[in-house]
This record gives sequence, C-alpha cells and structure tokens, in this order.
Amino acid sequence: MRTANKSIIAALFFLALFVCLSAGCERQHSHNVTTAWAHAGQASERAVLQRQIAQFNRQHHKHPIALTFIPERQYNAQVQAAALAGDLPDVLEFDGPYLYNYIWQQQLRPLDKLLPRKLIDDLLPSIIKQGTYGHHLYSIGVYDSGLGLYARKSALQKIHARIPRSAADAWSVAEFDQILAELAKRDPDRAVLDLKLNYTGEWYTYAFSPVIESAGGDLIDRRTYQTSNGFINSPAAVAALQQVQHWIQRGWVDPNLDDAAFVSGRVALSWSGHWEYARYKRAWGNDLLVLPLPNFGQGSKTGQGSWNWGITAGAKHPHVAADFLRFLLQPDQVLAMCDANGAVPGTHTALRRSRLYGKHGDLHLFAEQLVTGVAVPRPRTPAYPVITRAFQQAFQQIRNGANVKAALDVAAQRIDQDIRDNQGYPFVAE
Repeated sequence: MRTANKSIIAALFFLALFVCLSAGCERQHSHNVTTAWAHAGQASERAVLQRQIAQFNRQHHKHPIALTFIPERQYNAQVQAAALAGDLPDVLEFDGPYLYNYIWQQQLRPLDKLLPRKLIDDLLPSIIKQGTYGHHLYSIGVYDSGLGLYARKSALQKIHARIPRSAADAWSVAEFDQILAELAKRDPDRAVLDLKLNYTGEWYTYAFSPVIESAGGDLIDRRTYQTSNGFINSPAAVAALQQVQHWIQRGWVDPNLDDAAFVSGRVALSWSGHWEYARYKRAWGNDLLVLPLPNFGQGSKTGQGSWNWGITAGAKHPHVAADFLRFLLQPDQVLAMCDANGAVPGTHTALRRSRLYGKHGDLHLFAEQLVTGVAVPRPRTPAYPVITRAFQQAFQQIRNGANVKAALDVAAQRIDQDIRDNQGYPFVAE
C-alpha cells in the first residue's frame, strides 16, 4: 500500500479498527447488493438521494444499491480508515479536493470504459477537470459550485460604480479598491465587504486561492506538482494577498461576528458562493446583483469543485455502480438534486434546462465561469490536503496582520517538505 500523508497514518490505522461500527455501515454480504457511501449533507440533499436510491432500486431490483450516510465532518477520516481496513464500499462519494489522494492510494478505478462517451461529453468542463488524474477520469459530479460577489445595486448606483456584465468585464483591483473606499465614506462603521471570515477550513483556500491565481501566482507548480516555492510565495501572490490584507486593515471588511452582514444591510458587497443566493434574494429581491470577483491582473478567477462520485478499485459490482452513476446524471435527477441544494447543474443538458443557471437565469454567471475556464480547480495532486492546510494557516496569519511574504514562505516550506517526504507522490495510472 502506498504511504498516506505521514502525519495522520497512525490515527487512521486505529480508526480503521472500528470505522464500520462507528459509521453504522456494516457490510451487506448479499452477492447482489452494491454498497454506496455518501456524506450526510443538508436534509434536502439526503431526501433527494434517498428517493433516487429507491427509484433506482425499483428499476434494478435484482441488483439494488445499499446506501449509508456518514457525517460530513468525519467523512474523509472514515474513508481513509476504511481504505486501510480494505472495507470500502462499491460506490463512494467524496469531496473533490481529496480525490487525488484516493487515486494515488489506488483506491479508485477509472471511469473511462465504464461510462458512455456521450455521457462524459455532457459533463461540464469543470467536472472533467476535477475528476481527471493521470489521463483518466476517476470521478463525476452531479453538480459544481460557483463563487462571486453579491452586491446591492442601489448601493453601487449611489457611487456611480460601473456594473460588470461578465467575468471578462470584471472590476480591476484598482477599480474595486476605489469602490470600497467610496462605499466606506457613506457607511457609519466603514465596513462594506463581507469575506465570510466566520467560515473556517476549506473556505479560505476555495475563496482566496483564486486571488493569487488571478494575479499570476498559484498554490503549486501545476506543470510538475513538485514544488510550491516560487508560486504560492511569488511576488504576484504576495502582492495579491497584501491587497486583501489592506482591505481588512482599512476597516472595510466586516468582522463577521455573525452571518448577517449582507442580509442585514451592514455591507453592500459579499464575497461568497451560490449557496447564499436564496437567502440573499429573499433579503434584497431585485436589488440583488451577482458579479464576478475582481481581476488582479491575469483575469478574474473563481473557485470550483464539490462532492462527486467514484467507483472503488475493489468494487464487486462495478457495472452496477456505473449504472447508478448514469442514473444520477440523468437531467431530471441532476435538476432534482440542484433544486435541493442550489448548486450549479453538472451537465450541459441539465444546465440548459435550469431556471437559475440557464442563459437568462439570475445565476448564469456562475455557470458561465465553469464553462469558459474562469473557474480554476484546486491543485490535482495527492499533496492537496497538506497544501490547503498550509494555505489556510497562512491566510489566518495574514488576516491577523502577519507579514504576507513570511507567512507564504512558511506555507511553501511545509508543502515542499510533504512532497519530499512522499518521494514526489509518484503515480502510475492503470
């Protein structure tokens, strides 16, 4: 077995001893049952998936799917522990950034020959990018995510701000800086921007690595995936995060002691994702705008990626598992899940039918960003868990006033050390 990230291998070994009992997922021993694990997300998502399982099983009663939900916060640890114990299900859902570590550990099988070409071609390019590693497609997503700026149109009109119509038309950093300054002049506490600083963990990488990518930097060298030094701490990356730090230090960013900055009217702008649309729309109605993130020099960029599905290397029923994935990607099933969680439909067919994300929908910008390449997948490397932890730590320090270059230098050192410790994460595709 390949070496997992060494800092967690011992803990995962012990988790493996009781993972099935703690997850309530005793193996189904029937030769005809195909097992599947999914994260226990929103109640609405769980309800849709349970209905989908029931519908699939009615159509495939001789080869049913047995579904187990696992708490989201424990999900990756449970999967890693089950992998060590050789007790993974046939079908596995996982958060996109962890995909490459599972592939490197040889826990997933390629989908290229299990799914029809026509179905793969219908996936959004962002889904293909996220799911591809070593020239093979290992995962598919029913939905993807979007990131942008929500704004109150009336607040921007008062300062005569230009309204961007697409990512290609995004505000420059200088323009955005001026907009923040003008809005602050008219705000009692000068805080006019919500960066969701009340969020934790992966939010910081998802939301703010696009800043350094827009400036011309990156989290790692994506040509070789062998070094972060000179990329995450490049002059472009440093300058971009110095700009974010400047917004915070000027008092333009809400401290986010709650999650009501935008809906309460404390701020005019919110840096957030598709999941906030329903709440924001209820608060502001037709005064709500969805805008691209500012352009730091190399074009507006945005995060992407979400939960997706794969078939494990040890699956006893890979073709039944593939039938299940085909079922989940039917347009009606995609739209049912996206209606439940508000996410961007993961296929072109479903996208065209979507009221929110279609050509004239309020959230078409998010779909456009995924289709046109504005959205950047998080680095496709088994080192990603270490990359994101290092960036999160650096961002927290930068947020609190630390020297930006010094914080990013430490992140680069941690990432490169992990890559060296794992001999560059060598991988040979099947």
